[in-house]
Amino acid sequence: MHDRITGRPSAHATLAFYDDQHPPAGDFLADVLDGFSRTPKQLTPIYFYDAKGSAIFDEITALPEYYVTRTELAILDTIGPELAALAGPGAVVIEPGSGSSVKIRKLLNALSEPAAYVGLDISGEHLEAACQEIAADYPALQVGAICADFTQGLDLSHLPLESGRRIIFFPGSTIGNFEPNGAHALLAGFRRAMRPGDAVLIGADRVKDPATLVAAYADAQGVTARFNLNLVERINRELGGTIDAGALSHEAVWNPDFNRIEMHLRADADQQFDVAGRTFQLREGESIHTENSHKFTPDSFTSLAKSVGFDVLHTWSDEAELFSLHWLEPSAKA
Repeated sequence: MHDRITGRPSAHATLAFYDDQHPPAGDFLADVLDGFSRTPKQLTPIYFYDAKGSAIFDEITALPEYYVTRTELAILDTIGPELAALAGPGAVVIEPGSGSSVKIRKLLNALSEPAAYVGLDISGEHLEAACQEIAADYPALQVGAICADFTQGLDLSHLPLESGRRIIFFPGSTIGNFEPNGAHALLAGFRRAMRPGDAVLIGADRVKDPATLVAAYADAQGVTARFNLNLVERINRELGGTIDAGALSHEAVWNPDFNRIEMHLRADADQQFDVAGRTFQLREGESIHTENSHKFTPDSFTSLAKSVGFDVLHTWSDEAELFSLHWLEPSAKA
């Protein structure tokens, strides 16, 4: 079911369209109860990003140990002319996740007379505000918004989009937060929405020295620890939890078997706690697994892309090979 801009209140007046696909909201309580019932205990990272968590994450991106954001921005600065040549004039940029406004502005500024920008996110309020800012700053650009869960695929067929080449922009290391099957399904959803000649510009963090990786997720100032513990504080605040956050320690570990960084909250002592009237036990040394961040080699990322019908036509990295951006196009053989 879709709810287009036509007939909508004036709040959407600065957008060419606002397409509400009515994505189901995540069930915070059900997911937490399910995660605490598992062995080992786990929580899904999608609930990190309440207002406080999002603010803490912004702090993380500026940390000296957290190379991801500044490295990707530097790559975008370097490859701007190449991206303009690849995309051509009149490109339509589609951004699932509608993340950092700094990154999308770098891309839009690099392209040659882009025709349109479409932000896509599950949070309608955040999405609309972000897209209206883009519309205000780029008055020649057609700007639209799609409120949808992009992990379930992209439905673009009914939208009044400009006719230019479509570029799906998926920066950061978000692809690494999905399990391998989930990453495959996500890219397959992108692929199904694309026409011949369309492209994906996607960021992927690289396998590197484990000490560098661990430091990025367990910084000396303890900002990432606050980010991780904020999830527990949110459970206590919103779900009637009684978890003793002060008896949990943030931990980031490199798992070489899966090429991923894992974030955990490890119990410093035994504790019993309730969530919404359900009682759980946490033993000393036991951990709550809160996030995975998978890292890629050029070969492993190419293998993932090819498995869903993409060719990796260009790969850019920094001199230290910390992070990569990839240009994918639908394979003619797919």
